[in-house]
Amino acid sequence: MNKRKNRRHLKNQKPKITDKKLRGEWAEMVFMTRATELGLPISKPWGEMRSYDFVVGRPGHFVAVQVKSTIAEVGTGYECTVRGGHKPYPPGSFDFLAAYVVIENAWYIIPEEKTWGKDCLTLYPKSPKAKYEKYREAWHQLDPDADSGGGHIDSIQGCAEEFPAEWGD
Repeated sequence: MNKRKNRRHLKNQKPKITDKKLRGEWAEMVFMTRATELGLPISKPWGEMRSYDFVVGRPGHFVAVQVKSTIAEVGTGYECTVRGGHKPYPPGSFDFLAAYVVIENAWYIIPEEKTWGKDCLTLYPKSPKAKYEKYREAWHQLDPDADSGGGHIDSIQGCAEEFPAEWGD
């Protein structure tokens, strides 16, 4: 089978991990691998009770990331559940949602405020004008060195004044 046919064949194949919990753990590993490949400093908090799965960054610029994945096709898009338990995450639960469309091998790095009050998001990887398409592969949002204000010093200036000698004693 040539490469083009092989890619098409794999694309039409259903994911082998059907258990949602196991697929979620796998998606977290895929996220961690991709972030590491991109040179992002990443940490996994201990336990499972946080509203986020990873911390990305360095002192002075950490962001909390909630990872979700989807294989749920809805028309030409994919529905991605965005809730903890049976209700939407409250504001302040994480900084970014990393939503992975498994079948398309596409990541969406979406700011938390774009998910407020939503149970799910529908992602359309084949539609360049779709609502969340500007967040597709937007890994730069997680880069602690992307903003020049965080932890980077351009210059240091000083000022010296003379004080009476008795102040130094």
